[in-house]
Amino acid sequence: MEGTIYSLIPALLMLVLVLATRKVLLSLGAGVLIGAFMLHDFSISQTAGEIWLVFRNIFYADGALNTGNLYLLIFLLLLGIVTAFLTASGGSRAFGEWAIRKIKTRKGAQLMPAVLGVIIFIDDYFNSLAVGQIARPLTDRHHISRAKLAYFIDSTSAPITVISPISSWGAYIIGTLGSILAANEITDYGPLQAFVAMIPLNMYAFAALLLVFLTALLKVDIGLMKTHENRAMETGELTDPERGEIAGDLEQSFAANESGRIYHLIIPILLLIAGTVAFMIGTGMDNTDGPADVLDVFANTDVNLSLFWGGLIAALGAAILYSVQDSSKTKIGKVFLEGIKAMLPAIYILVLAWMIGSIIDSLATGEYLANLVQQTSLNSAFLPFLIFIVAGFMALATGTSWGTFGIMLPIAAEIAALTDGQLVLPAMAAVLAGSVFGDHCSPISDTSILSSTGAGSNHIDHVLTQLPYAFIAATASVIGYLILGITGQTWIALLLTLVLIMITAILIHKANGKSSQHK
Repeated sequence: MEGTIYSLIPALLMLVLVLATRKVLLSLGAGVLIGAFMLHDFSISQTAGEIWLVFRNIFYADGALNTGNLYLLIFLLLLGIVTAFLTASGGSRAFGEWAIRKIKTRKGAQLMPAVLGVIIFIDDYFNSLAVGQIARPLTDRHHISRAKLAYFIDSTSAPITVISPISSWGAYIIGTLGSILAANEITDYGPLQAFVAMIPLNMYAFAALLLVFLTALLKVDIGLMKTHENRAMETGELTDPERGEIAGDLEQSFAANESGRIYHLIIPILLLIAGTVAFMIGTGMDNTDGPADVLDVFANTDVNLSLFWGGLIAALGAAILYSVQDSSKTKIGKVFLEGIKAMLPAIYILVLAWMIGSIIDSLATGEYLANLVQQTSLNSAFLPFLIFIVAGFMALATGTSWGTFGIMLPIAAEIAALTDGQLVLPAMAAVLAGSVFGDHCSPISDTSILSSTGAGSNHIDHVLTQLPYAFIAATASVIGYLILGITGQTWIALLLTLVLIMITAILIHKANGKSSQHK
């Protein structure tokens, strides 16, 4: 069943279950089980062995610890500890009280995470978690739902990193482009020049970013997002009370210290940012042979190790600040344990997402979809459009943008080089755009999981509320890619894409205004 249409079954089953039950662990578990059965012709013993192997490989593979995964999981625990100390110390409350005096409107409070999401462009993981920690006290005070905060975080993190050459994503893409250009004997431009030229061709990234800001400014609330926002404004409940435990949410665990000050939040956050960035630079320089420029540093940096050290430094700093307020070992221990416990739901989801991702990889789902592109005989003008759609579905099914990049970028470049050399860069840009779109729709995307965690939102609520926005941005992008393929004019296609987003946002804004008048 590997590499055939049947390889889509686990991913499709998982998506149907997520939509039908809204139980992410059940849905992911069912996908893992069915995929493992398919790999081993429904042999129970071999299926059990496959599931154990996939689970073990998350932590221990090829005779060594899987340090990358372990560092990320430990970082999540450390982030939970940091969050717990920020809450217990009263730092989050003090920052929220200060921010609500400075930023007096819901509109301003919504713009804050959007702006921070663009500013923190170094890495998507770092972006997802750092923005949530900074913005949550303010958005909570203005009764902005956690689902909307998660949308702001998720829909700025990947779109900004995918168009930034000085980021972990940019470095990875530039490195991949180098080998692709060499393989296709393209010498008109180098990998960095190609990346820069592809930035305006990434229609979805710009469409998604614009829609985030328009949503904040014009109150573009659609579908389930409107339900979450109305509940937050009318009752003060920032999450669905029927959802139960939510990763990273500690408000009911202990009372905040009355002596809390803003610096109890600011200092740990600064330690997190400074520590992570310093170690990203340090590990990048250590892993680069000879003189290292900025791109080399970000190409060779160890993001997960850097997050671990940044998180450890921040956790120690937050613990020290809290111990000055209250030296009781019992209270410090409770805060420590509650922080770890708060992150366990996110870790369960992430581990299962990695497991189903591995199963789907073994079923060669990505290769099957890639072969469909190679076998399709279409007018070359439709190539960017087709590649955007296939890359989007591949990232949706596999939950990985980078995996989609690795599979689809070489294929897109080869097809374009053989049909119309002018479409090489648009075709590869469509891969990047489609991958981010699919990533935004996928419940097994690690970036989406971490965005939910950073915002303190139920994960499935985040995925379902983000879907309409992702499809609006994707629809405008599809039209943009069709215009690009037909006319060859980059800026006309991009401008049309953005105009469509603006028109759609304004129409939704007016419709929401009319509906509120009728109430």
